[in-house]
Amino acid sequence: MLYTPQQTAGFSTYRFRHLLADQNDHVLTLTLNRPEKKNALNPVLLNELAFALAYAQYENDVWLVILAASGDVFCAGMDLKSLSSEEETGQTVPPPSGPVRLGELLAGLHKPCIAKVPGPVYAGGFLLVGGSTYVVAADTATFSLPEVKRGLFPFQVLAVLLDIMPARTALDLCLRARTLSATEAQKIGLVTEIVSINELDNAVQQLVNELKQYSPTAMQFGLRAYQQLKNLPPDQQQAFLYEQFQQIQQTADAKEGLAAFLEKRVPRWGGK
Repeated sequence: MLYTPQQTAGFSTYRFRHLLADQNDHVLTLTLNRPEKKNALNPVLLNELAFALAYAQYENDVWLVILAASGDVFCAGMDLKSLSSEEETGQTVPPPSGPVRLGELLAGLHKPCIAKVPGPVYAGGFLLVGGSTYVVAADTATFSLPEVKRGLFPFQVLAVLLDIMPARTALDLCLRARTLSATEAQKIGLVTEIVSINELDNAVQQLVNELKQYSPTAMQFGLRAYQQLKNLPPDQQQAFLYEQFQQIQQTADAKEGLAAFLEKRVPRWGGK
């Protein structure tokens, strides 16, 4: 991990420059807040995202994460100008222990993450969308990987896309730099739900309300096991999953879920 639990313990005391953080009722909402730059990812914003996602992973009171954006563009990808300049080098959070790779950070979150997409997503913005568990997009949102137009290639994005769509589909997106509509993005698995821009807030809140009915511990176990399965050979996967089931039965949430079932009442989840 790029940060330790001790480093993120004072999360609420930090003042971010390009990220808005709001924690309420077990939900941490992280809003990209560079609308004047189309929420392009510069080093300061990347470090702030890494710090916030590490906090979300460690903090038991955070059950869900929402990734949102200020303005009309969700994310324009990497801020290429910042790669060749020294602007905004002052840090707002402790320096990470290594390079920030958003795909890895979201894969390691192990908590449901909802991308709330009001408008266009470009280039490295796909790392946030592709790494989320759910993507609720406005029907006017578009999705494009224009790197090849600039002599570049979206290497890290490709790895994320290969996890959610066929290889030829992922390669085509990278090679032809086409702009997809929200409907086209949903057909290939990049988007999970499409609503009108006026219904975006309500749709995300409905999904949050539904997820909060269920055990956060069970969801964390499941998302962690999903990532760990990728590194196991087929002949070891069932034994691993059996062991995971043995472990989850010992959690407080599993015991509460069984008790609530037998007593015919709504469970009171504790996230443990």
